[in-house]
Amino acid sequence: MEMKKNFSTLVNKDTITSIAIGGFDGMHSAHQELFKQLDSNGAILSIESKYATLTPKKYRQEYSKYPIYYYVLDEIKHLKGNKFIQLLKKEYPKLKKIVVGFDFCFGKDRGYCIQELKNIFDGEVIVIDEYKIDNIPVHSRIIREYISNGDLETANKLLNKAYKIYGTQVKGQGIGTKSFVPTINLIVENFLLPQAGVYATKTILNDIEYNSITFLGHRVTTDNSYAIETHIFDENIINNNYEIQIKFYKKLRDNKKFDTYKDLKEEIFSNIKESKKYFLNKNKTINTY
Repeated sequence: MEMKKNFSTLVNKDTITSIAIGGFDGMHSAHQELFKQLDSNGAILSIESKYATLTPKKYRQEYSKYPIYYYVLDEIKHLKGNKFIQLLKKEYPKLKKIVVGFDFCFGKDRGYCIQELKNIFDGEVIVIDEYKIDNIPVHSRIIREYISNGDLETANKLLNKAYKIYGTQVKGQGIGTKSFVPTINLIVENFLLPQAGVYATKTILNDIEYNSITFLGHRVTTDNSYAIETHIFDENIINNNYEIQIKFYKKLRDNKKFDTYKDLKEEIFSNIKESKKYFLNKNKTINTY
């Protein structure tokens, strides 16, 4: 998917009539419920904190048609409730509607919540109830837990998309092609990384998705250094792309040490086979609808 432009530098704030306010890390299914309440001149106000590791700031615009404006929490958290609303009305003079989640609080010491927002703001306030999927509350912190524990299938269900990271290619050990399978080695910054192990993934190069497996963790059978390596199936690809995307779908196995390179190679081919079967079955399921 090609990343949308960050429209926040292109849209005149004087035209904005509705805003959704929140952290919006992950841009997940519950966040999308807020965005549905925005009008055609809507915008997203993303409050930035150190916890934004599912979809860091520069990648968030990909998941919304609305312009996103960023506010650093440490720079506004001292404001009393009325001062925060004054700031919004000054920056968005035509503001008529604010959309927030059920647990929204703001201002100094988070001392102002839904009722205070309704009392202070003279326009419409829409509050979205807690959103659940399969009786699981959809919150960024809960999604982070699933990803950290390697349960990408549940995390993706809550996200309503495959969890995706961006990385830059770096030089690897140089033994993959010779001793195992060719891999693209990555360095990844700012994103939450899944639990160590091997995953069924899709690797995106130049906006083309390829089925793949991806390893994260310490290479305990070889040099014991930490690595993120992805192998694309049945393709002889020379990558000259600076930025690489990886979508995670299912954990195939934990990271473990093998007695010999031969054992490791056999396991890699077994993982490839399992991943191919996963994507084949996934495509069959999609085609039945």
